[in-house]
Amino acid sequence: MASKLFPDGAIIMALAQEDLQQIQQLIEQSLAAHPEFANANVRYELDIRERIVRVEEELKHQRELMMQGFENSNKRFEEMNKRFDEMRADMNKRFEQVDKRFEQVDKRFEQVDKRFEQIDKHLTIITTRLDRFMFWSLGLTISAVIAIIKLT
Repeated sequence: MASKLFPDGAIIMALAQEDLQQIQQLIEQSLAAHPEFANANVRYELDIRERIVRVEEELKHQRELMMQGFENSNKRFEEMNKRFDEMRADMNKRFEQVDKRFEQVDKRFEQVDKRFEQIDKHLTIITTRLDRFMFWSLGLTISAVIAIIKLT
């Protein structure tokens, strides 16, 4: 075995083929004496794979729950849309009824206006007759007064 010294003080030894074989045999003997070390990596990998499978299953379950939640939300929105449509239809019916009532009120006002026009015509006729009556009454009264004055 040859060694070499570096400036930082580290020593690197060149190993012969026999040395490498001897180290390999020692490692194999150590692993054979303690099989849990040899299988530790395999167990660790199996544990990791198991965890990955569990996580994937849980993610799949979470995805299914989210999809159900979205479907339920969509159903609720559809129900709300139906309710809004029903409310809109009901409001339109009510507005139509109110419009009909206003039309009836307008017709009544038109009838009242016609009655006032008729009353205005009657009042005009009565006023004209009263004016004629007053004129004739005044004329007769003056004539009677003149006749009485001339006769006396």
